[in-house]
Amino acid sequence: MIHIQIKPLQNIPQIRAELSGMLIEVVANGGSVGFMHPLSLSDANAFWDSALAAAFRSERIILGAFDGDKLVGTVTLLLNLPPNQPHRAEIAKMMTRVSHRGRGIAKALLQTAESLAIEQGKNLLVLDTAQEEGASGLYEKLGFTLTGIIPDYALKPHGGLTATMIYWKRIG
Repeated sequence: MIHIQIKPLQNIPQIRAELSGMLIEVVANGGSVGFMHPLSLSDANAFWDSALAAAFRSERIILGAFDGDKLVGTVTLLLNLPPNQPHRAEIAKMMTRVSHRGRGIAKALLQTAESLAIEQGKNLLVLDTAQEEGASGLYEKLGFTLTGIIPDYALKPHGGLTATMIYWKRIG
C-alpha cells in the first residue's frame, strides 16, 4: 500500500511541470477535463500558469497528491464565484495519473477539498463530470447528488460528444 500526502500546491517550476505532464497524460487517455488530444506542452503550461496564479490570489485552491516526491493526483477547489454565491465552491480538474488509479487518491483529494471548503465557510459543493468515463460512481459514494444530465455537453478529448452529469453536496 502506498502512502499519499495531500497538500496545496505552489507555483514553482517543478510543480508546474508535473501538473502539465499529468494533464497531457490524462487527456491522452481520454480524460474529459476541458482539453482536446493532442494537448501541447505549451498549452498545458499556460493553463497551469494561469491556475496557479489564481491560487496565489486565493481565488482557488489546487491540491496535489504525492506518492513520495512524485505528484500523482490533483483537484482544484474554485472559490472565486459570483457575488451571489459566496456560500458555495466548485470542484474542478480532478485528475489521477494512470499508474495510480484505483488506490483511493481521488477520494482522498475530494475529502481534503471538502474540508478546505468548510474552512472557507462554504456549505455547498458542486461539480460536473462526463457521463462517459467520468467519476460519477466515486462522487455518488462520497455523498454527491446527481441533479441532471445535459446531453452533448462537450467534446471528448479524442472527438465525439459526451453528456455531462451535474452534482451537488451540502457540507459543513
